[in-house]
Amino acid sequence: MRAITVSSYGARPSVTELPAPQAGPGQVLIATRAAGMNPMDMQIANGGWQAQMPATFPLVLGADLAGTVQQDGPGAARFAPGDQVFGQLLIAPLGSAGTYAQYVACGQDAPLARIPAGLDPVTAAALPTVGVTALQIAEALAPLEGKIVVIVGAAGGVGSFVTQLAAQAGAHVDAVAPAAEAGRMAGYGAAETIDRAAVPLPDAVARAHPGGIDVLVDVASDAAAFAALAGRVRPGGTALTTRYVADTETLARAGVTGVNYQLSMTAPLLDRLAARVAAGSIVPPPITRVSLDDVPALLGGRMEGKTVITM
Repeated sequence: MRAITVSSYGARPSVTELPAPQAGPGQVLIATRAAGMNPMDMQIANGGWQAQMPATFPLVLGADLAGTVQQDGPGAARFAPGDQVFGQLLIAPLGSAGTYAQYVACGQDAPLARIPAGLDPVTAAALPTVGVTALQIAEALAPLEGKIVVIVGAAGGVGSFVTQLAAQAGAHVDAVAPAAEAGRMAGYGAAETIDRAAVPLPDAVARAHPGGIDVLVDVASDAAAFAALAGRVRPGGTALTTRYVADTETLARAGVTGVNYQLSMTAPLLDRLAARVAAGSIVPPPITRVSLDDVPALLGGRMEGKTVITM
């Protein structure tokens, strides 16, 4: 099979020919139809997760996928051949179930769910990491009704979903996104779009909300930028980052709850997310489709919306 791999941490990703996996005991073999690309994929390839999980090389990149169950291994009965499934496969050792590949074998108890009617595989592959992250964040911050919420990175995968979920929960949402994305943000329910390229972001937030904000959701800033924005959160509020850069002790002294968010993926969350997207109550960000051959040149670059590899 063809896959995108690195031969060692920090090596250049390339299209590689590998033996196709087989379904071992308790495993399912999935023919990948689409694989969602996430920033963490390159973080893993560059060694950023060494302390968290072991890896195997060549390391196949990717965690999100949608595909068709091809084979059940001995003792596997959760899915049947022909089932259309999607999910996130962050499985130790890293690279053993990478999804930038034509086939993946994984344990049947991995975070996988059936793709509901009305949802195509490319959209399904775009959902797991970013959609479940957004769903968990919005639910952890509830209730949001009447609160002022600033979302940094609102045009990306996680941000697109969080913006919709927060607005639907009754929050006043300020979406930090490029000016070109203002129309999309308004369609998601954002009250305002702030272009961080046009004005220093803390200044823009201070002018828009001189009394402070209730919630900061930041999926993009480094530690210094996050701290500057978190200073605009009033006592009793919450400052959340997905990049694990919150100084929770300093924030606590200011009366602000700091959150270094970590995703906890489950099949029931995948089911709930997919049902909402299939019903049209929330919509995925714009999806760019690419081939495996396109991937090496794209990795490490910045892209708005969501990029999905189609097999």
